[in-house]
Amino acid sequence: MVQEGLDLSSHFKIVRLEPNFAVKYFDCGDADLNDFILNRAAMFQKYLLSVSYAYANPETGCFLAYCSLANDKVAITDFKDKTEFNRFRKKQGFPNEKRLKSYPAVKLCRLGVDSSAKGQQIGTTVLDYIKSMFVIENKTGCRFLTVDAYLDAVPFYVKNGFRFLNAEDNDPHTRLMYYDLMDLQ
Repeated sequence: MVQEGLDLSSHFKIVRLEPNFAVKYFDCGDADLNDFILNRAAMFQKYLLSVSYAYANPETGCFLAYCSLANDKVAITDFKDKTEFNRFRKKQGFPNEKRLKSYPAVKLCRLGVDSSAKGQQIGTTVLDYIKSMFVIENKTGCRFLTVDAYLDAVPFYVKNGFRFLNAEDNDPHTRLMYYDLMDLQ
């Protein structure tokens, strides 16, 4: 359990998890997300399907947040028609010579904050770290951060600058959202 008023920044940091590292305890309040983190994340990383990070205290092994990332793209197929995709490209400021059928992105596959640490801005800290990773240390070219946000997490992502990718997304469980990394420039 996290002590109230504890300066988390002095004890915790974001670390990249090794593929063979097993998270022993984590409970964000969502059974599916907990199951992925505790039982399947290492296998995804082993087979190069995602990379996992944790907001953790390296000395104690205490995990307060977890996320996994994978490659993605924002493509014409994400929109109901070519006209909507063209509006999206124009809104993002792409010049005509950079009008591609898809643009590089990184997918935030999973993000969970341990129930003991909710309300302490740790999720925002993790998102800010990810955003900076792909702007400051961008090794491959990445324009967008995408997420299939659970409906109850949509307000969190909106608060952190994410927008809905398209208006036609009517999935009953998630909404496809994006963050334009150019917003940090």
